[in-house]
Amino acid sequence: MARGLFHHVELWVDDLARAEAQWGPVLLALGCEPFQHWERGRSWRLGDAYLVVEQSPALVPGGHERLRAGLNHLAVHGTRAAVAAALAADWAVRVDTGDAVHLVDAQGFELEIVVAAAGETGSV
Repeated sequence: MARGLFHHVELWVDDLARAEAQWGPVLLALGCEPFQHWERGRSWRLGDAYLVVEQSPALVPGGHERLRAGLNHLAVHGTRAAVAAALAADWAVRVDTGDAVHLVDAQGFELEIVVAAAGETGSV
């Protein structure tokens, strides 16, 4: 089996329930399946890669800020259906270039969905 670049990506969040409500529908629309579920975290898998949202007890307060050192945004291949799922889950559009839509969740994480051409499928 061919492997992608990433094994997994883990995002620490201040509010797990809010993250699950916002990330879950988008990841499902991108073709991911629920993977792991524990008291302080959730994950979704596509192929051999997965994305985790976790409210760790070791989290330092202060929230995520994409303009500070660290993760600015996560970019994925996707479709307009995934963008619609994000909007329905209360993501805000930061920029829509037509080829890519930059979305921001309630905790400040940015997700860029690079929109597939007609007939192509999206993936994480």
